Amino acid sequence: MGQELISREALERIIQRAAELQASERDIGEGLTENELVALGKDVGIPAAYLRQALLEERTRAVVQVPRGLGAWLVGPDRLAAARVVPGDRANVERALSRWMEEEESLQVKRRYPDRTSWEAKRGAFATIQRALGAGGKHYALARTNEVLGQATQLEPGFCHVQVTADVRRERAVRIQGALVIAGLGIAATVAAIPLGVLLPWAYLPAPILALLGLVVTRRHRAENEKIQVGLEQVLDRLERGEVRAERALPGPSASPIVRIADEIRKALK
Repeated sequence: MGQELISREALERIIQRAAELQASERDIGEGLTENELVALGKDVGIPAAYLRQALLEERTRAVVQVPRGLGAWLVGPDRLAAARVVPGDRANVERALSRWMEEEESLQVKRRYPDRTSWEAKRGAFATIQRALGAGGKHYALARTNEVLGQATQLEPGFCHVQVTADVRRERAVRIQGALVIAGLGIAATVAAIPLGVLLPWAYLPAPILALLGLVVTRRHRAENEKIQVGLEQVLDRLERGEVRAERALPGPSASPIVRIADEIRKALK
């Protein structure tokens, strides 16, 4: 039994429960101060740096407004967001975030503001081919948005609050317009079938069938939103674990577009 592999889900539950049991031995009353929280974490073996990061995340946690209504149910919200507290100072975090967006998500800078930066999908034949090939299993989900907005705010030395927002209004509008066109074709087919002498039970079928097809088209946008949401969270994952270097590699000899396309094809074949 001691050699059995414990799954990640079970491990999280075990650690959480063990921490609860350890904390229950103390009388916390109405709550704990920050110093008492650090002391409690030390008792249960949690490093102070992790506790401070979790505490900052709790203090900066925003209540997400869940969109309501028929449009939200069909295609979801028109903006997606993710936020997290990550280690590092603001300048390095901003450089690392920009580097990831430009080199790993096929985005380019759209606007630079004093406190935030926006990106949009790269243009050109090479960028289009790169996204189409999806070398290395990449989906480039963020490149399908109108723009991505990133903002880093210094909280205290060594920690920043990073928020990334994706504008998906364009794709959302396209899905809705496509659904309306399909539903309109169904209604037109029904209206045209009646004067042609088609039996009434059959004449009414195009409208509900194509309306249902339009509903399927709009609902598929929610799946695209989920991919974009995962893309935003992955950016924060990389920043949190320090997997993105703020410094760029020294530029080497510039390769021709044909050579770069050939490299992308080789990566895709692998």
